Amino acid sequence: EAVSGAQLIAQALRAQNIEYMFGIVGIPVTEIAIAAQAVGIKYVGMRNEQAACYAASAIGYLTGRPGVCLVVSGPGFLHALGGMANATINCWPLIVIGGSSDRNQETMGAFQEFPQVEAGRLYNKLSVRPSSLEVIPAVIEKAVRTSMYGRPGSCYIDIPGDFVNLQVNKSSVKYMECCLPPPISMAERSAVSKAASVIALSKQPLLIIGKGAAYSHAENNVRKLVDLCGLPFLPTPMAKGVVPDNHPNCVAAARSTALQHADVIILLGARLNWILHFGLPPRYRQDVKVIQIDICGEELGNNVRPAATLLGDIKAVTEQLLEEFNKRSWKYPSNSEWWQKLRGKIKNNEERSKGLALQKSLPMNYYTVFHHIRELIPKDCILVSEGANTMDIGRTMLPNFYPRQRLDAGTFGTMGVGLGFAIAAAMVARDHTPGRRIVCIEGDSAFGFSGMEVETICRYNLPILIIVVNNNGIYTGLDANSWEEMLKFGDPATCVPPVSLLPNAHYEKIMSVFGGKGYFVKTPEELRNALKASVTDKQTPSLINVMIDPQSERKKQEFPWLTRSNL
Repeated sequence: EAVSGAQLIAQALRAQNIEYMFGIVGIPVTEIAIAAQAVGIKYVGMRNEQAACYAASAIGYLTGRPGVCLVVSGPGFLHALGGMANATINCWPLIVIGGSSDRNQETMGAFQEFPQVEAGRLYNKLSVRPSSLEVIPAVIEKAVRTSMYGRPGSCYIDIPGDFVNLQVNKSSVKYMECCLPPPISMAERSAVSKAASVIALSKQPLLIIGKGAAYSHAENNVRKLVDLCGLPFLPTPMAKGVVPDNHPNCVAAARSTALQHADVIILLGARLNWILHFGLPPRYRQDVKVIQIDICGEELGNNVRPAATLLGDIKAVTEQLLEEFNKRSWKYPSNSEWWQKLRGKIKNNEERSKGLALQKSLPMNYYTVFHHIRELIPKDCILVSEGANTMDIGRTMLPNFYPRQRLDAGTFGTMGVGLGFAIAAAMVARDHTPGRRIVCIEGDSAFGFSGMEVETICRYNLPILIIVVNNNGIYTGLDANSWEEMLKFGDPATCVPPVSLLPNAHYEKIMSVFGGKGYFVKTPEELRNALKASVTDKQTPSLINVMIDPQSERKKQEFPWLTRSNL
């Protein structure tokens, strides 16, 4: 019995428990998408390979199993590189399958010919082309396994165009079973007890929870550790919700103070990169003791010489620490000077934000907008957020109560991820937690990167609410009058500020064009009405275009915006 290359690929993906595929079909991969649907894989056709690849990568983070991005040769492959890099840098599993030109036309200047396997190496843990149809299942098993084992990342599989419809006898194919779940490694005993000793001697401890803790489903253990030891904790942006943001030990509102004065820091699946200011002075004490817990050996010792290194799965190592502290019965005192300092700072910062949120002036500022959003969106919704001020202020104003329910620009600081992430989250929610809403909060500039994916959202009727926080620009914009004045000086290409976008752009109409609901809002009352209507209507995708003061910025920092001083 004969089987085609396309069928072999689809069957092999299904055998590896792959559930979702995102992409844009064309020569030579259309048959692969058709075959994938035939074996029960859900195929979502996107409008740009970049968004498709972002969507597939978010599946990996949300489910722990890679999504697949399917692209055509040449330009299609190249447009997906952003998603591959973003997945690998965020440490998320992803599979990209790219068509490539027929083997018998190599070096001849074939249609969309490009050295894809070679180009893919820079962005992926594995970049391979099967040498024959017979080995396709083995290559796919290896790619899926490699994407998930160790530190997760992206893997690329190159499929020559002539493989897709070529047939081979089933009996000669090397079929593979589903790969085993990733093995769980634990830290060495002596390192666990050393870490516990360092923590027990600390005067000003701080636990930093990273998205590695979210990915490894360590939430129950981490919560137990926080409660058992009474530790102040700080989540990195995507680790919000591993321990709920409203937990009394959360010190996110005193972030700078907590980092600057902690004498012992426990890194739980977080890296000392730009988001955490590299662990170096002046943002940290010169003599800070760092305890690093990470799945990747090469990460240990980056930027700061650690006091203890625990190499292993975050969930398993947290369990080891719990056992150790259960033996020691040590708890950090809640009436310490450190706690008083942190609580004072938290109160101070929250009052400043509240003052800004309650300003009655129009147009609204960011804080007012997020105040109303926070009050009206469901507590268990998945929040997708991207933009400059929109993402940064939203992170401080919008709480997360559950793990893996905040997706943003991430370690790579990628703009354009929002709609792809939202589509992936909506597909997962529909299958696993029906009724859960996806709220995608975008700056107007960020929305522009993948705005046409609104059509995809409407085509699959996904339960997504998009809120565009519109300040007519990138960082800041111009109001309509200033814009008109500016145009009098001549060609906009020479006189309009590079950060400006068209004032009062009606992004909500993009949603209504495709059959969703669009709202244009300028006042808190209009915003509240639009939010209530959108949250109540669970059937229709909607977009709320919120006009804010073009000059609205975050509350004044000692540092200008570009130092990302309170990321």
